[in-house]
Amino acid sequence: MTGPTPAQLAQRVEIDGRPATAESLLWPALVQTGHFTAMQVRGGRVRGLDLHLARLDAATRELFGHGIDGEHVRGLVRHILRDDIADASVRVYVHAPAGKPSHLVTVRPPTELPATMEERAQSLRSVAYQRPFAHIKHLGGFGQARHAELARADGFDEVLLTGPGGEVSEGAVTNVAFFDGAGIVWPDAPHLAGITMRLVESRLPAAGLPTRHAPVTLADLPSYRAAFVTNAWGVRPVRRIDDVAYGVDEQLMARVAGVYEDVPWDIV
Repeated sequence: MTGPTPAQLAQRVEIDGRPATAESLLWPALVQTGHFTAMQVRGGRVRGLDLHLARLDAATRELFGHGIDGEHVRGLVRHILRDDIADASVRVYVHAPAGKPSHLVTVRPPTELPATMEERAQSLRSVAYQRPFAHIKHLGGFGQARHAELARADGFDEVLLTGPGGEVSEGAVTNVAFFDGAGIVWPDAPHLAGITMRLVESRLPAAGLPTRHAPVTLADLPSYRAAFVTNAWGVRPVRRIDDVAYGVDEQLMARVAGVYEDVPWDIV
């Protein structure tokens, strides 16, 4: 199995606006206390930029007792993109090597989903695992990453994290939602409230799809008509979870994806 190329790992890496060096990368490499946000940039713009900045601020306050300056973070992202990169996958990591927040920013090539929902459709394998401190997009996600690797080796695309009683929480790198024929149900269990999830959820009622949070267990899965996942890449239908098959509801997915596509882009 071949690993990612250097360009897939990062085209550019900067720490507090300066090119990363071996010395400045020592702390991020050796200390796993930190958090991040991941965004897709198109034409120098980001969907839900205010939510990304609020996420970084809240987690930095909780972990390190300091807030962050959102305008400073925007400046760091603009700096690393410069004038020659308009489209990219950008991550902003926050560490505190001297008790003060430090920002590591990476740029990778942009991620584009397949054009059709059939091509996007995901198969999920449930695993008995929940992320600790699930509300934070924190570092050190070995458990979820390893479960995802094993699932992909067995032909699945993603994992579905569940609690001790089969309570559905989230995916390894996604949020999951279910369609019961009348509206959208988001699992009421420990999870990270993803930016795409929040952007979509708040706009679905206006598109005629009421949403609610409720407990969802593995035993409940056959009762739902469809499911989909969201993350920074966008919206994807779920084809199956374990042995439970879902048809790709093109009408439903067009409405959900349309809601997301209509979210305005914010200038970084």
